Amino acid sequence: MRVLAAMSGGVDSAVAAARAVAAGHDVTGVHLALSAKPGTLRTGARGCCTVEDANDARRVADIIGIPFYVWDFAERFTEDVVEDFVAEYAAGRTPNPCLRCNERIKFAALLDKAVALGFDAVCTGHYARLSLVDGRPELRRSADAGKDQSYVLASLRPDQLRHAMFPLGDSVKADVRAEAAGRGLAVADKPDSHDICFIPDGDTRAFLTRRLGERPGALVDDESGAVLGEHAGVHGFTVGQRHGLGLRVPAADGRPRYVLSLEPVSGSVRVGSAERLAVRRIVGAAPVWPSGEQLAGEVACVAQVRAHGGTASATASVVDGELVVRLTDELRGVAPGQAVVLYREDPGGDVVLGSATITAAT
Repeated sequence: MRVLAAMSGGVDSAVAAARAVAAGHDVTGVHLALSAKPGTLRTGARGCCTVEDANDARRVADIIGIPFYVWDFAERFTEDVVEDFVAEYAAGRTPNPCLRCNERIKFAALLDKAVALGFDAVCTGHYARLSLVDGRPELRRSADAGKDQSYVLASLRPDQLRHAMFPLGDSVKADVRAEAAGRGLAVADKPDSHDICFIPDGDTRAFLTRRLGERPGALVDDESGAVLGEHAGVHGFTVGQRHGLGLRVPAADGRPRYVLSLEPVSGSVRVGSAERLAVRRIVGAAPVWPSGEQLAGEVACVAQVRAHGGTASATASVVDGELVVRLTDELRGVAPGQAVVLYREDPGGDVVLGSATITAAT
């Protein structure tokens, strides 16, 4: 197959590309320039997409003997990922930019261009397993539970997955680094990037304040309605947050308070006890079925609401075009804007059934 390997400059995408070559594919490497100012997006292990990263990817391509190009996707990334991120926070929701990047950049903009140029598949360094079962793509968790990225890939459609390749799905990170060292790749010990790539200092609240300005509002006790403090904007908070609330009035029971909900129109941030965070029902919009098979009736499954953690046994069904998930065990900190991803409930529990964007949790 003709394979386009997306090479970020890190160890995972480097080994994925090398494995595609070793499997006998005709591989071309491409680094996506996602920032208009690529020199500013890496601070130690944070961020990505710098000139340094592009050069690291080019050196890997030279070693494994494949052509290499840099494609400028900065404008598309800004519009589809960064601006979407800002707009979602302004609306009181909590987006997942990695999911958006996979959905709109790597397996939309990049994949569309790759197919137009005659490539059969896009290869990435994601930790997830992908196979065809009876002609349908089956997306599964990675063998390395600590690195599993099936959650942020669960919004991909069957037509996108049929052109995807994840060579690292059966590996653990330590073995990937060892393989990179054995192949003589200088990125073998390169630190992983963390947090949000376009916020290299990790200060999401400051980034959003620079973009949205201050939008003062009240911190309100959810139970009594009392005003407990003030804030500079709902965009500085997410459901489940405990630290940095700035409460001027301590709780009567002396226990910590958490963000329960955000009301961007009134500017209110409602806070309360941890117990009031508990939810047993989740509603999600615009469901996606990676295998192409929609749920038939009510299905037992495992629901996940965050990229790492936040799982519970559940039953799920489609009602009037929305995904309705009823949790067997309660979850806390379920935020609108995040994805709820469903996995098949079986001994492995690792096959993705579908995903949707959370609109309500009660």
